[in-house]
Amino acid sequence: MSVYAALAEPHRRQILDLLRAGEMSAGELVDALDLSQPGVSKHLKVLRAAGLVDVWPRGKQRFYALRPDPLVEVTNWLEPYRMLWSSRLDNLEHYLEENP
Repeated sequence: MSVYAALAEPHRRQILDLLRAGEMSAGELVDALDLSQPGVSKHLKVLRAAGLVDVWPRGKQRFYALRPDPLVEVTNWLEPYRMLWSSRLDNLEHYLEENP
């Protein structure tokens, strides 16, 4: 599973957003999302396969944490697009300053 394929699904991005704040149990993720436990488990499995989350047992619960390293590939891919938009926004700002 590629990082890009994993990030393509909105619920998986929501899970990563939640995990930015720190580790969470699967139950906490279910409570925070509008998804069933099997649905959250399915998305966590994809995120694990893409290397975006780590998992470990603690008692009867499984805890998940974000692994940001694979996101470096996405950041590197997006950088030229950021530069493109930054340049365009700078041009718009300049135009708006000259044409109030």
